[in-house]
Parts: sequence; structure tokens; C-alpha cells
Amino acid sequence: MDDDASIRKVLRFALEKAEFSVIEAENGEVALTLFHSADFIVLDVMMPKMDGIKTCAKIREHSAIPILFLSSQDDEFDRIQGLEIGGDDYLTKPFSPRELVARVKAIFRRTADHQLESTPPDGSEGTIKYGKLALDLKGVIATWDSQVVTITRSEFEILERFIGSPDRAFRRNELMRGQVVSDRTIDSHIGHLRKKFAEVDAVVIDTVHGIGYRLSSCQ
Repeated sequence: MDDDASIRKVLRFALEKAEFSVIEAENGEVALTLFHSADFIVLDVMMPKMDGIKTCAKIREHSAIPILFLSSQDDEFDRIQGLEIGGDDYLTKPFSPRELVARVKAIFRRTADHQLESTPPDGSEGTIKYGKLALDLKGVIATWDSQVVTITRSEFEILERFIGSPDRAFRRNELMRGQVVSDRTIDSHIGHLRKKFAEVDAVVIDTVHGIGYRLSSCQ
């Protein structure tokens, strides 16, 4: 989703060459009418009528679909804002089409792995718990003491990773399976999780100095 036709052409060529189907949107308003038909979104930050940040916020009201932001500005504020509003990753223009395709493939691998891991052997929906923290694996919903906490898919996967090994201290590069992201991106996701759970008086993640992060006691 980009207002620049030449960028959309590059995206379409690269993604179709990698055997992905592509739906184009030239602005945010059109994007909102099409995203229900997609499995992931590549979203430009600067678009007419409705910019990428506002478009992402609207999409997040209805869907946890993975979103990769594109931006012509390598600005930390833009990256943080994009991740905070619900983006899963961020790529700065000019970008390598090969890198973009690699990131999209990582999104699909991660989603496929999540679906496999989220289906219990008996076929039931499944919920995993640790203390007051609970994750609905099918609905991709997090709750604290039965209170729903709205988080992104990437944030959900980080919590799921933590719950899988609650006593383990994770390095940043171990928290996003199948996805290559920067340490700053991980730190942003962790910061957002802490902020969202603080709104329900919860502490879910502890910092382990010199290593990374660990799940708190969740009591």
C-alpha cells in the first residue's frame, strides 16, 4: 500500500517473483477496504488522504494481521510510533527488494509456526497460562487476571515465547522466531508490552542485565 506507483511496481514484481499474490492500494482509505482479503500488509507511512500510522490504527481495531511499515525517513520517532501503533516491523526507503521479500517470508514462516504450535493435539482451541497471565492461542488474545490487554501479534508471540520457558532469560535475538529485527525493535515491543500491562497494574517482563529479558512472576 503506497501512493507511489513506481514503488508499488517494484513491490509487485519482487513479491510475485517470490510467488506471492499482491493486492495494491494507492492510499489509506483504499487500503481499509482491501485488508480483509490479505494475509499481511506492506504499508507506507506517508500516504495521501490517510497516512500509514492512522491506517494501521484503524486496521488494528479489527485485525492482528502482520504489518510491515515502509518509510522514506530513517527517524527513530517514526519507527517507535509505527511499532507502538501496532506495526510488526519497519523498513526504510530506499530498500532492497530481496530484503523485503525475506522479511515477508519470515512473517509467513512465523505465522505458520504459530498456527502449528497453537493447536493442541486434541484439536481444542487451547489457552496457556502463567500466574495471572493467559494467552488464547487461537484468538491471539492476552488477558491479565481475566482483563483483556490489547496487544499486537508480534507482542503476543513474545509473550508466548516467554511462557514456553518462564524461568529462562532470553537474548533479544531469541524472542522473534523466524524474523530478523533489530535490538531496538525488540526493545520497543518490550516497552509497549510493559506500558500496556501497567494499565492493568501488571508487571510481566523483567530486565536481566547483560543478557536481555525474562518473564516476571506474573502474580
